[in-house]
Amino acid sequence: MNMRIMLVADGRSPITRRYLKVLLDLGVQVTLVSSFPCAPVEGVEGMYTLPVAFGRFAGTQSGAGLDQPYKANQGARRAVARFRKAFLSLRYWLGPLTLPFYSAHLRRIYREVQPDVVHALRIPFEGMMASGLPENATLLVSIWGNDLTLHAQGSIWMNLLTRRVLRRVNGLTADAYRDIRLARTMGFRSSFPSAVFPGAGGIDLQAFEHLKRAGSEPRSDPIPAGVPLVINPRGFRPGSVRNDVFFEAIPLVLQRYPKVAFICPAMAGQPEAEETVRRLGIQRQVVLLPYLPQENLWELFLRATVMVSISQHDGTPNSLLEAMVAGCFPVAGDIESIREWITPGVNGLLVQPNRADQAADAILMALENADLRLRAREANRKIIEERAEVGKVKQQILSFYQQFME
Repeated sequence: MNMRIMLVADGRSPITRRYLKVLLDLGVQVTLVSSFPCAPVEGVEGMYTLPVAFGRFAGTQSGAGLDQPYKANQGARRAVARFRKAFLSLRYWLGPLTLPFYSAHLRRIYREVQPDVVHALRIPFEGMMASGLPENATLLVSIWGNDLTLHAQGSIWMNLLTRRVLRRVNGLTADAYRDIRLARTMGFRSSFPSAVFPGAGGIDLQAFEHLKRAGSEPRSDPIPAGVPLVINPRGFRPGSVRNDVFFEAIPLVLQRYPKVAFICPAMAGQPEAEETVRRLGIQRQVVLLPYLPQENLWELFLRATVMVSISQHDGTPNSLLEAMVAGCFPVAGDIESIREWITPGVNGLLVQPNRADQAADAILMALENADLRLRAREANRKIIEERAEVGKVKQQILSFYQQFME
């Protein structure tokens, strides 16, 4: 596709990098403006860094796409990790103050690059920064799962800026139908184009099949052998994922099912996880792993019996879709966006995000009911093939962009 896109996104994010690959596969010429310092991305036309809203200090758990200076600044980021919730609140109130400065820089880059389309991959703060572009710039924005239900409610400024973005954009994508509906109540014009598809551009079923045939063990920290594995791949997402509830459910599970291991990627070195595991006395049953490359995480999904994602604010987590295609039984928070994918008791189980007892019961039900897991595995494979297979999603993305070329 002969199109020039300026992508405004978190360049470290695996979601961003997978979406970039989809665009490059479609023949799009891409310039990346990253809101966080990140390593170079092969194939893009140009790269810029605009660390809006204190981006240099955020993202303590991410190991993907980091540049060396960012990796070296471990001390400051560990301090942010210890006070994660306070830092998030600070960004809600002070982050908007950085927008005029970085919006001016983005306008300069826009004049240099002269793209056909600018696409911000989430509203705070990339979409907010891009909303300051000239009115004749074609601006598209993607909604991530927390943009409207969590971040837009973080402060009066976040709410006002979110609504400004939704009034400004020429097109909107989301990974949940719920967010398109909410966006229309907050200013997005229903006559403008919108689309719903997985945020990272779909699931590569052939890659999963290749891993299954290879039958290799994960190249990560040692994982207990001979016991069922329960994996929580979400890391720490303040206000969104209830890892406190997840950890509190573990002792309840162990009372009835002591031979099980809980695997937690992207939690090694995170003070909140380390202190909670010690307090609950579950060090022997919990393995805290660092951030894992995508292939290693997929290998763990193929080995694990249950995937847990207890979120109270979310869209469609890519890790949920990956676990589904890997045959890993999903236990997730009972929220509207997840119900777009999971029918309780059919292809997964949903729990109230603040109920550790419900989470424990759901994990136990999944561990003890092989028939339920088998039925869910077959149903989930079919769902991913129909709604999230990468080839189909690429065509959806192509069709969406072509509307703006015409």
